[in-house]
Amino acid sequence: MSLIVQKFGGSSVANIERIENVARKAMASRQAGHDVVIVVSAMKGETDRLTELAHGAAQGHGPRPRELDLLLSTGETVTIALVTMVLERMGAPARCYTGAQVQILTDSAFSKARIQDIDAEVIREDLGAGRIVVVAGFQGVDENGSITTLGRGGSDTTAVALAAALGADECQIYTDVDGVYTTDPRVVPTARRLDRITFEEMLELASLGSKVLQIRAVEFAGKYQVPLRVLSSFEEGPGTLITMEGDNMPQGSMEEPLIAGIAFNRDEAKLTMIGVPDTPGIAAQILGPIAEANIEVDMIVQNISNDGLTDFTFTVNKSEYDRALEILRHQAETLGAREVFGDTGIVKLSLVGVGMRSHAGVASLMFDSLAAEGINIQMISTSEIKISVVVAEKYLELGTRALHRAFDLDDRSGKTVSVEGETAN
Repeated sequence: MSLIVQKFGGSSVANIERIENVARKAMASRQAGHDVVIVVSAMKGETDRLTELAHGAAQGHGPRPRELDLLLSTGETVTIALVTMVLERMGAPARCYTGAQVQILTDSAFSKARIQDIDAEVIREDLGAGRIVVVAGFQGVDENGSITTLGRGGSDTTAVALAAALGADECQIYTDVDGVYTTDPRVVPTARRLDRITFEEMLELASLGSKVLQIRAVEFAGKYQVPLRVLSSFEEGPGTLITMEGDNMPQGSMEEPLIAGIAFNRDEAKLTMIGVPDTPGIAAQILGPIAEANIEVDMIVQNISNDGLTDFTFTVNKSEYDRALEILRHQAETLGAREVFGDTGIVKLSLVGVGMRSHAGVASLMFDSLAAEGINIQMISTSEIKISVVVAEKYLELGTRALHRAFDLDDRSGKTVSVEGETAN
């Protein structure tokens, strides 16, 4: 008998009718001979509602993180109770647990806690007694007994961590789409569902803007080699298997596909310092205060020196733009730079694929495809399995579609994808 952990997001448990659908899927897996653990999120919109209530209660003072985590955790607590009630009513013995009851031990970083250990013994006992176990996602408990939360999307991490602790054969992530797509189907309607993708590729896609899985969940799955499968809550299908490179290679395939997918990120802003002295350590002097302000820098470009001066450009998350610009202007006065300016109207487009390791010409085809559409590239960044470029935001859809065609990623079956809103690519 194999063990499967199934995670269902907010849209999947939005009302009793959908909770009944979750129960039927779990029962079908149980009847197929599998032990089943379900991890659920709060009902759709509930976390936002609770957050709004918290800020209303605090009235501008900001709710204390410890109390906010306690409040937000109630969303998942409601869901596990409802799912268990439905399972029992439908004839499936079940038992539910909060993160604290399972002893999902975390650190004390409220709102972004990290899992340190899981005591899975109580779950094993219930599985041995023939029960379906329902666990609250997104939450845990620290060594002081305080309820903690793992951050938005943390239910994915809960599911993967439980799968690792229990030695599960597979962790299934049920969501709004029937798998991982070559790009966001809302931008490219001909996007194709992937049968499989590697942990490396999925991690890159998630970090570059794909919303189908939380980055931490993919990292956790890769570290503990937990096979992940992304499936639709609302239609049947094989979904997309996320696993180690070389595992479960499709029949007839001799090597990894060249490109797995295209990701994009709208939340980018660019800052440039013009005419800065080109001396050793200048990059550290520019970026040091940015790092001290806990602002994460993404792409960096430093131009060739001209008359002892150079230009320095980097990108940050758009939410950090104003703060980073203020710091950079202060540094410009200290360093004697000529000018500082920024641009929030940019987007990052990225190609991801392990096949890049053994194929030349990917970058040139990418650049040619964008040039053919009149799209100017402002910045370039590469890794072993990724190429990212910064372009004007107005070219997001045109650029993504052009690259999708150029790398032959379109689905020719004529199928279109419906995305409800919980996730996209």
